[in-house]
Order: sequence, then structure tokens, then C-alpha cells
Amino acid sequence: MKIKTIDAYTVKMQLAEPYTIANKTFDHAINIFLEIYTDSGPVGYGVAAPEPSVTGETPEYVLEAVDLVIAPAMLNQDPFRPVAILEKLKKNLSESPAALAMVDMALYDILGKKAGLPLFQLLGGYRTRIKTSITIGILPLPETLEKAKAYAKQGFKALKLKGGRDVDEDAEKILRIRELVGAGIDLRFDANQGYTETEALNFIRMIEPAKISILEQPTHRNERALLGKLSRKAPFAMAIMADESLVNLRDAFRLVRDGLVDMVNVKLMKAGGIYEAMQINAVAKAAGVEVMVGCMDEAALGIAAGLHFALARPNVIYADLDGHLDLLDDPTVGSVILKNGYLYPSPGSGLGYKP
Repeated sequence: MKIKTIDAYTVKMQLAEPYTIANKTFDHAINIFLEIYTDSGPVGYGVAAPEPSVTGETPEYVLEAVDLVIAPAMLNQDPFRPVAILEKLKKNLSESPAALAMVDMALYDILGKKAGLPLFQLLGGYRTRIKTSITIGILPLPETLEKAKAYAKQGFKALKLKGGRDVDEDAEKILRIRELVGAGIDLRFDANQGYTETEALNFIRMIEPAKISILEQPTHRNERALLGKLSRKAPFAMAIMADESLVNLRDAFRLVRDGLVDMVNVKLMKAGGIYEAMQINAVAKAAGVEVMVGCMDEAALGIAAGLHFALARPNVIYADLDGHLDLLDDPTVGSVILKNGYLYPSPGSGLGYKP
């Protein structure tokens, strides 16, 4: 079997409701969809969610990469040798992780379809579902509490609050949410690099009664040593997790080698796909560091890829796979199933997406 044709196209999806993080407000997402056709078998589907501030790519750059790099390197190649293809592409896509992730997904989708298995089973099949958090952006306190109450009522077992602009406001929100939803809901907080060391320490002390499980990227991504300081000084059992500080396998090695984090957030769009994510996970597991699989504002197809990776690996304990929930006009809706705060793969082989 050989790769015959590669098609790529752009879809702009509005968000049902804009959201704000420490340094930006988002009201839409632009994804690039990839279709890999073979001469005698299944079609593989992938998606890229480029974001200049995170992946270093624009949608235009990804489309150009398809024409100039990806298609020339892949046409007439054997799709059942994904690692060989991906390693070759990495040489020219080292600064294009979302584009690489898009190809990675499509190739693994073909593998799963050829095997007649859901991808997570082909990769190991450790579990069949995983609890996901849902994110509350930066909002005034009353709206924050309304959303927390609504999400808990919808069955979500984990809530992630965005912040990083004002320590006192952030702490008040966390404490009030805990009071509102009770001890049975897992609370997580993402500062998106917004704090100084002093602010982060003050925040940790202030929210101790709330007993949150994860504090995500409280300080600037280039100040990795601060993550280690915060982890050592935290007065209660709470994981300090790297997000922006972790992009690739080299970052993962340095973070765990130096004992700087309790957890890492692996996003396929940053890592370059499932193949790279599995290597990052292996490094983290060897160091006793747990993994959360996260996401960008990406279509359900991208969420499905992250889900299949998480279901296959015992060390991926947490999931933050909610990037598709507010996207309007997602052409791959239905690629994952959400029930009572848990994500399940859509029935079918490969990634489970059916056009």
C-alpha cells in the first residue's frame, strides 16, 4: 500500500462563548484538516491547531508546509511505516509541531483502521475512559461561580480555573468555588505564566483550604527553576505542573532530570503528535512524574487523538480535553463521547472519525 493523495484545508470555527486567559482573549479557532488517501485502503484524518504564541505556527504556515514539505516527502510512501515518515519530516518541521501532529494523527488513524481496532487498543489499551476537566476562563466572580455550579450540575468531576492576573481575585475565586461545589469536585488552577515567584507562593498559601490538585504553569516558561522551588515549598499535596515550559522531549528530560515538576502537561499540538507524546510520557514515567494530556482549541478529531494516547498509557493520569466543546461548526463533531465528565472514544477503528 502506498500514499496516493494528500489534501489539506482550513476551517475557521467560532467559539460559542469567547474566553480569556492571563494574556489573551479568544473568540474563534482556525484548524487545518489533513486527509491522506492510499491506493488500496483506508483514509487517514488529522488536524492541526496552530497558535503562534504556543506552537510558533500560523494556519498559512501549516498549509505551506503541506505543499512544500509534507506532500513531497509522503507521496508514494508506505503508510504503515509512520515512524520512518515522521522522523524524516521532523528534519524540516522541527519548528512546526502542529503540522507534524496533524500528519502523525492521520498515519496512526490509517494503522488503526487497517488493524480494525480503535487506536487506543492498538497502542496498549490500558483504560476505556478518562475523566476530563472543563475550563473556566477569566471572568468576574459571579459569572465564575455560575459556570462552576452549572458544570458541576452537568456532571463534570473536575474544574480548571484560569487566572494569573490578580492573586487576591484568583484565590477568592478558588475558595468560593470550593465552598460552592464541595469536596467531591477536583479543582485545578492555571496561571498561564502570570505570577512572579512571590505571587505564586502567596497564592499557594491563600488557597490551601481549597486543596486544589494541580497548579499549572504559575511562572514564566523560561524560569523553570521556579517551578522546582514552588514544588518544594508547597505546604500541602498539590502538583506543580509544567505546560508552557514543556514543548518537546528535550524539555521533558531537563524538567524531570532536575526535579523541577510533579507533573507535565503533554499537548499533541506542542509535542508533534502521538509518537512524540509517547516518548515524553516514557521519560516522565521513568522519573516518577505523572502526565496530564491537554489540548488547544481544536476540533473533536484532535481531541480524539489526545484521548486515544491517554487511554493507552497508564502514566497519563489526568486529562484536560475540552477544547472542542465550545467550537461551532466543527466538521468532526462526534469523534469523542462525553458522559458525566468522562471522555470515551467514538466507536470504530483508528481515531473513530467518520466523515
